[in-house]
Amino acid sequence: MIWHGEDDDFIQWDKGASLTVRKPPEGKHERVTIRTVAAHAGVSVTAVSKVTRNAYGVSDALRRKVEESIACLGYRPSRAAQGLRGKTHTIGVLLIDIRNPFLPDVIGGINAIMAPADYRAMIGVGESRSQLETSLIESMIDYKMDGLVMVAPSLPADIISEYARQIPIVAIGYHDSSVKTFDTVNCNDQKGAALAVEAFEAHGYRDIGMLSLAAGHAHKVSVIRQREMGFKKAIRLAGLDERAIFKIALEAPDREKIMRDYINDPSRPRAVLCWSDLDAIKLYDIATDMGVKVPDELAIIGYDNSPTTSLRRIDLASIDQGGARLGELAAQTLLTRISGRKETVKLLNDPTLVSRSSLGV
Repeated sequence: MIWHGEDDDFIQWDKGASLTVRKPPEGKHERVTIRTVAAHAGVSVTAVSKVTRNAYGVSDALRRKVEESIACLGYRPSRAAQGLRGKTHTIGVLLIDIRNPFLPDVIGGINAIMAPADYRAMIGVGESRSQLETSLIESMIDYKMDGLVMVAPSLPADIISEYARQIPIVAIGYHDSSVKTFDTVNCNDQKGAALAVEAFEAHGYRDIGMLSLAAGHAHKVSVIRQREMGFKKAIRLAGLDERAIFKIALEAPDREKIMRDYINDPSRPRAVLCWSDLDAIKLYDIATDMGVKVPDELAIIGYDNSPTTSLRRIDLASIDQGGARLGELAAQTLLTRISGRKETVKLLNDPTLVSRSSLGV
């Protein structure tokens, strides 16, 4: 339990319930342990342990009796203590950022697999800062978490590999075919970019460009690099004139001005693939504000098929990389790694194009 406030209220979070604030039982300010619960329920410590671990073979009557005592006493199982005995049934999810609306689908996919397996996911945000990422990973290891899903990590493969010797790891959005000690789950990002080029070409566009990000320190293994590679290959395959991919730094203070200048440039492409919906929606908004008609004067395809793209006033065509599916695959892969699998798994999920009016449909 977590004590809070001068009146000794405590905050309790029961599995499957909302957050509640209650008064502790009169005279029950001492720490409640598994032995306290066992005595209150009139059962053995082993029985309480089985209920809290959702172990096989627990009768409904026993579960009900123990859960009633747990609710009455405000008991919370010690995950640290469980870690000393074996599994803690917790995993870490390390995100590079929380601003991308694509990520909730990934997290939802992870939870869809982990929750029925009686695992809880704890989320950390690395903010593309290597020192913060390593600190979060080390904390997750210290807390005896059973495994870790990393989404688009910026750390080099050799560093992740060292951590993978201590904790099972699956990386999403990390295109490194040489890794041996951890698993990867990726969208086929080259194919996603090719789908966009093919769609533009099918709608009669011949002057096709790409708006991307300036290379960061993890660019070699990033989804962005894969999308750029796929774009270039598709342009060549279609026999179209190659354009230099236009890149903007993510943290550039004058990003909007740069986009306005890009749109105003008489030599800009007629159709543009954006590395992410984050910039595709921004480009769409700025173009509309400048009086440039989408798609009549500028056709746009984004990447991720985030919820905003389907709004009627936007209706942005986008590449759907299946965020929920990526999360599910990562969770399933992590569970088999936790169970003892040694061989490395590298999974690739195929994307699809969602056609909307920004493409000219």
